[in-house]
Amino acid sequence: MATANINVNKQSVLQLLTSGQEIPFVIPEYQRPYSWSDDEIITLFEDLWEFSIERTHNDGAKSYFLGCIVSYEEDGERQIIDGQQRITSLFLLLRAVFYMLEKEDNKTDEVRNFIQKIKPALWKENEMTGKEDRSQILLRSEVVTDNGNRILQNILETGETVKNAKDNYSRNYNKFKELYEQKSQNSPNQIYHFVLALLNYSILLPITADDQETALTIFNTLNNRGLPLSDADIFKSYIYKKLDDSEKKKFINKWKKLETDAEKANESIQSLFYYNMFYMRAKEKDDKSTTPGVRKYYLNKNSNRLTPEVIDDLAINLQLWKVINNREPVEDEEWSLNMDIRKILDCLSSYTNEFWKYPVSIFFMEHKNKSNFEEQFLIFLRKLYVMLLTRYLEVPTINAVKTDILKLNVQIIKNSHPEFYAGFGVNKPEDRCAVDIEKTRTDKLIITPHKNMVRMLLKLLAYQEDTQSDLLPVYWEIEHIFPQSWDTKYYTLDEEETNEKLEHLGNKLPLEKKLNISASNNYFAKKKEKYRNSKIAIVKRLGESPLNEWDLTNIDENDIKVCNIVKHILKTWVDEYEKIEDTSKIPEATPEELEMIRMLKEKGLI
Repeated sequence: MATANINVNKQSVLQLLTSGQEIPFVIPEYQRPYSWSDDEIITLFEDLWEFSIERTHNDGAKSYFLGCIVSYEEDGERQIIDGQQRITSLFLLLRAVFYMLEKEDNKTDEVRNFIQKIKPALWKENEMTGKEDRSQILLRSEVVTDNGNRILQNILETGETVKNAKDNYSRNYNKFKELYEQKSQNSPNQIYHFVLALLNYSILLPITADDQETALTIFNTLNNRGLPLSDADIFKSYIYKKLDDSEKKKFINKWKKLETDAEKANESIQSLFYYNMFYMRAKEKDDKSTTPGVRKYYLNKNSNRLTPEVIDDLAINLQLWKVINNREPVEDEEWSLNMDIRKILDCLSSYTNEFWKYPVSIFFMEHKNKSNFEEQFLIFLRKLYVMLLTRYLEVPTINAVKTDILKLNVQIIKNSHPEFYAGFGVNKPEDRCAVDIEKTRTDKLIITPHKNMVRMLLKLLAYQEDTQSDLLPVYWEIEHIFPQSWDTKYYTLDEEETNEKLEHLGNKLPLEKKLNISASNNYFAKKKEKYRNSKIAIVKRLGESPLNEWDLTNIDENDIKVCNIVKHILKTWVDEYEKIEDTSKIPEATPEELEMIRMLKEKGLI
């Protein structure tokens, strides 16, 4: 494997931008639209202004660091991977400064000097005449979802903006001009020191790689701002480049809609690609436990996984996540009106990692158009819940389910009733007969569950209430009925025993956050007042109960009760799943067979 070449060379703003004479700057298609606002523009300008004053009057810092620019060279152009917002803003600032200098009536030696210096930082120069061609700008944006690319081109070429323009390019360019004009009027001598500081003493650190992969690796290593360039952006560019001009507009419209819909659903396109990767792997019968990187998977040279149709698949899959994330039905998705499905999806959403998402997503994508989808989806989700809950309670690690989930993913393809094992003591096929697992161990796993499973269990119990017609509120907390800090005036208890029982499932309820705060560590009779105001049926029922006291005995009694409820639910869900046969395996009748059936019916033979 060849060693990647990386060039790092500290440069002033003037040096870096002028280097565009040889290798122009390009903002690639997959980058995000230009988004700097007044805050960033004013901060940049004011920081540079203060730096210029410090340099001039106080013999201060000799340079001002503006950050890194990560890029790679392709087809004689410099593709910007990181720093596109900054470098675009610097081009706009230099164009604004040039505009203000050029319009001065009395051009001093300083003005003429700066005009000549800025020209080769903005436009291509004729090697023979030294004259600039203002139509050949050294920066070009190709961002496919940015309508302002031509606006940027026009501003850098002409120095003019459309009246009352609202786009970021125009607004920021005009703001730079406004700030320059204010400073030049208030401090006419300092303004030229500002231009000098901007051009010669404001420093950037360009990091140039010889390929995209290396540049992206550098960027993701350096970036700590929480918004790394996503693989989805790369995929968008990859698909876009392969399309005919007639198809490009249609694709971009689809992508924009997907972005908008995903944002409304509190989901990311990056995540949708990830879920879709597991769907595609399942169709390829790939159940290997090693999960490839998303970019490596989709850009595999021996596959054709990135086609325009993948956007349609992501859009279909997003319908599922709209329901899960927004917790409400979706138009044209009849199944989403099924409250039992929505409740079990809400239960699954409290699982400790993302492995529940892959089989759910695959099942939805593969079987959503079948006539019995609702029935099959519900019983599948319930059994999946049993599998995930019991497996984690027994072995609280990711690896407890990873292998089986990947195998299940493959089974779901073309099979709406896949075989998989769920329940206590049935981790492996050979353990199927071990239903009589030691009762005390099973009960203990439920009564004192791992902390990561408490919310899943409390949701399960809450949704078994007949009067719980809606989903639990978004913001709820785990309420300890017997308080974690009890008043020793009222209770003389063994501290070790009490602290242990406080964490039992029988001492916990899901309670709205506001009510949980107000209930605090009050004694039970006082807490009941808060419970009665709850919209969670299981809590309200306790608040309206005749109980006036809640102590360790009550916890013991409730432990037995909730443990039996949980075991009954889990067994019922597994039994229901096993009773229903997979109708997807029954082949559809051919036209000839249908005609034969019709004839036999007419003759009364069937």
